[in-house]
Amino acid sequence: MIRVSVLYPKSEGTTFDMDYYKTKHRQLCHDVMPGLQKMDVEQGIDGPYIAVGHLYFSDPGALQAGMGGPRIGEAQADVVNYTNSVPVIQISMSID
Repeated sequence: MIRVSVLYPKSEGTTFDMDYYKTKHRQLCHDVMPGLQKMDVEQGIDGPYIAVGHLYFSDPGALQAGMGGPRIGEAQADVVNYTNSVPVIQISMSID
């Protein structure tokens, strides 16, 4: 399993519209990323991030299909609709 974690740093004045992310952005990601199996979000309580989104793909090929698809720009452009934070991306592989 491949997990893409999208970490949204918080600082003075950082905003994050969780309702928009959970409804509109998550659906957009499923629409534009073939191979995306699941997507969830965590709301930061304490620490350096206001929120963290996780996208799950079955294998590196599915990740490439999802993140390299022709419509990925739609998801990237949508970020400004729910946050003013500049996300940090971490790609990980489960090694249970």
